[in-house]
Amino acid sequence: MITVRVPAKVNVQLGVGGLRTDGFHDLANVFFAVALGDEVTASATGPGEGVTLTCSGPDAAVVPLDDSNLAARAARLLAARHGLAEPDVRLHIDKAIPVAGGMAGGSADGAAALVACDALWQLDTPVATLLELAAELGSDVPFALLGGVALGRGRGEILDPLPVTGTFHWVFAVADGGLSTPAVFRECDRLREEAGTGSGDTDVPTPDADPALLAALADGDAVALAGALANDLQSAALSLRPSLAATLRAGTEAGALGALVSGSGPTCAFLAKDAEAAAAVAEALRASGTCRTAHATHGPVPGATVLP
Repeated sequence: MITVRVPAKVNVQLGVGGLRTDGFHDLANVFFAVALGDEVTASATGPGEGVTLTCSGPDAAVVPLDDSNLAARAARLLAARHGLAEPDVRLHIDKAIPVAGGMAGGSADGAAALVACDALWQLDTPVATLLELAAELGSDVPFALLGGVALGRGRGEILDPLPVTGTFHWVFAVADGGLSTPAVFRECDRLREEAGTGSGDTDVPTPDADPALLAALADGDAVALAGALANDLQSAALSLRPSLAATLRAGTEAGALGALVSGSGPTCAFLAKDAEAAAAVAEALRASGTCRTAHATHGPVPGATVLP
């Protein structure tokens, strides 16, 4: 039995280019791994049982337990890469990352399953190969393997680790229900067309990382980072879920240094001055009635890691 802990992510910058002919968008995606995370346990089962999934946690009822789950797909992909037959493995997901919340919880579970199955089957797969398999599973999966802070380009899967100093303190406000990432990207394109700027990759400049944001991370400057937080999908998420504006306002009024929608939403992220301030912001958000719950946490933290 192998248990792997894997972090959620927040996009401290999510720059979105225009719609490409292949249906994707070029991104400048500054990923930041936080201590709020899932645990995936892989254990061997009897011959012929195949891949089975179970899940526990607050959102367990809405986690798919079929082949649409990236953890199951990861186990099969790893086995196929090594020429193994249909694997017999049970994957249990202890779910703390909000489902469909813009924090890459499904991608995190895929990364954790790769690492857990690799250890369970004693394959010693090179990290470069695991990252290649992760990119096949989805754009956010490679970062969940890597953790820390990194700039993602392309669809987000081409990663460059970034220097960061110290610890930053975050609060995540969890909404009722989720938002579809493809729907949020479509709404982003629609809003750009409506504004008259065009939405294609010839209309929208290729995004790049903000130098001020990179400097704030390297310096460990929470105030400067708060001022540089940016998400090109935020307008689209607010268009589809207008109530998120009240959540962002509640966290800011409670003393957060900065606020933004996390990824495609609907989870909202708040940067706080320190752990005490984060706890106060989380308490105020829970009392505000603008979200289902709120979690104070910190980062950056490592990617998918086998627990002792």
